[in-house]
Order: sequence, then structure tokens, then C-alpha cells
Amino acid sequence: MAVLNYLTTTYFDHGALAGIGRALARAGMRRPLVVSGPSLARGPILAALKAVWPAELPWVLFSEVPANPTEDAVMDALRLYQAEDCDGVVCLGGGSPMDLGKAVALLARLPPPLTQYAMTEPQGRARIREVAPIVAIPTTAGTGSEVSVATVIICRDGRKHSFVSELLVPRVAICDPDLTLGLPPGLTAATGMDAVTHCIEAVLSPVVNPPAEAVGLDGLERAIGQGHLLRAVADGQDREARWHMMMASTEGAMAFVKGLGAVHAMSHAVARLDGLSPHHGTLNAVILPAVLRFNEGHVGAKYDRLRRAMGLAPGADLAAFFEALNRQLGLPGSLTAMGVGPQHLDELVAHSVIDGNTSTAPRRPSADDYRGLFAALLDGASA
Repeated sequence: MAVLNYLTTTYFDHGALAGIGRALARAGMRRPLVVSGPSLARGPILAALKAVWPAELPWVLFSEVPANPTEDAVMDALRLYQAEDCDGVVCLGGGSPMDLGKAVALLARLPPPLTQYAMTEPQGRARIREVAPIVAIPTTAGTGSEVSVATVIICRDGRKHSFVSELLVPRVAICDPDLTLGLPPGLTAATGMDAVTHCIEAVLSPVVNPPAEAVGLDGLERAIGQGHLLRAVADGQDREARWHMMMASTEGAMAFVKGLGAVHAMSHAVARLDGLSPHHGTLNAVILPAVLRFNEGHVGAKYDRLRRAMGLAPGADLAAFFEALNRQLGLPGSLTAMGVGPQHLDELVAHSVIDGNTSTAPRRPSADDYRGLFAALLDGASA
């Protein structure tokens, strides 16, 4: 089994879930709150965790995690945490349980309201001075939240806020590719493209961090260059492909300590629209080609490095490649297909401009630029 000591300690291999007792001990937890989604709570993955759960530790579960976590849900989980006198959080699932669990860990040690710690608030990041211990167990290969510094929550003010601190990196991550075996093709594709987008935007970020950039390129090579994304979508039981996709997901989050870019700013803006609840990875996949065209000519030789990692010919059109890949994966070709319409444009532009990921875009879009990007995607065309 690989033990990765980069940002945090990650136990990584088939069967790694059996090490949960060691992970909890390393994190110093005696009464953890397990945070998971409603579907997982009724399925075999949660049962597998319970089967290896240390007998001497209590089992406290919060499973009412919305698809896009809200501040209200965070407060519901926090009340259970406090009532059960918990001392840490175990996040089991995809990005939603990870995000909600991290927010619970933050408010377990610091006073509400949550919004005062947001990246967009003056001194928001600096106010995150303490966080309860977190252990993260991903069940999809996409968000990489198990090693990331961030969490994203839709707050009571209606905005999707990002909260960023090194303290939000879980103390221990357990990456067991067996937990992703049998994921449906559509979810495998969407989460896989989330990982791919993380790798790409991290590499393109102008922040200087060559080690993180190298990690992002390695993740991109595994997912695209070696073909493991397509293999995992084609055969949900392909253990080798699942191993490499989980590694690509983890590497994507390790890389985006450099920051992300306009794809994520736009994705966050769409996700906060009332009544839609779109999948984050699917949004990233749909938006990526337009932003790649927008950035071209503003990233030096980095597109050449992306092409080499992906096994593409010199000068290959990256945007066209991902448009074709999205079709092959069965993902939507436009935001229109995801329920977004022209009536949303003003709101989407306003929130994209102020999203923290705009500040690390290689070519920082203006409000007019964002309007053009969204308008093109609504038409099903490219910017």
C-alpha cells in the first residue's frame, strides 16, 4: 500500500478502508461524527465501513447531506456533533459529504455564522484559526477533497462561498479504489472530468509552484494520456483503471494548492442558481472547452505540456479534444442542456467575477468576458 505524505497522510490502495482504526487513532478521535449522503447510508459502502469500525468507538451518523451542501444542513449536522459530544469528523462519500463535513469541523471549534470565514470576506481566511480533526474517505474519483484546503457551501445569503485554509486539509485520508468499483458510467465520467479539470486549471494557474504543477501533469497523464478515464467509464469493475483515476483525483487536489481558474468560477456561479442542483464535475466538463479557447495564447508553453501529458500531437486543439471527449463520455454539450437560460446571465456574470478562482486564472476574465463565455455555452457553441 502506498502512503503519501504530501499535504497530509494518505493511505492509498485497494482495501485501504481496513485501516480506519489506525487513521482515527492518528487523528486523535475517540467520538467521531460520520458524515455521508443518504444514498450511501443505505448501501454497501457504509456497511463496509461499519464492518471495520473499531468496536470500542461509538457510531454516530449524519446522512442528510444535500447534493449541494447548504449552511442549514451544516448547522443540522453541527447540532448532532455537539449533542453527541463528538471530537472529530469522518467524511465518507463524494464532494458533498466532504464539503459539509469540513464546514462542521470548522464550526465545531469556531463560532457561527459560517460566512465570516469565506474567502470573499475581509480576513475571512485568517479567521480560520482552529478546526476539529477530519478523516476523509472518498467514494468517487473526482473532487480530491480528501487532500484539499477548501470546502464550498451554499450559505444563507444565497451565495456559494468557498472557505480555504490549510487547517481544512484532513489529517488523514483513506483512498480505497475498491469503493469506486461499480459506479455508474455517467457518474464516473462526471467525477473523472472534475479531476481532469482540477489538473488542467492547476497547471495553468500563474502561481509559481513547480512541484504542484508536476503533480497535476501526472494526474492528467493517468486520466487521459493512459486512457484510464475511458476505461473506467467502459468497465466499472476495472480495478486498475479505478486505481489510476482515484490517484488522478487525489493529484488534482494536491495540484490546486496553486489555485484554479475561470472554469471553477463559472461552475460555482451556475451551482448557486435556484432549482437546478447541477453536478459540479459535469459543469466543469461542459465549461472547460470554452475556457481553454479563451486562455489560448496567454499561458506560454503550458498548452504544449498539457498535450504531452495527454499524448496528443503537437499543436492539437485542446478545446476540440475535450468537446469530442465529452460527447464520447455522454456528457452534455452546453449549459442549456443543464437547465441554464439567458435569464440567468446577469446573475452568473456577477458571481463569476467575484469568485476567488478568478484571481488565479491565467487570463483574468472581465464581466464582459464572462458574459461572452456563458452566452456561447448557452448556445451550445464555443467562445
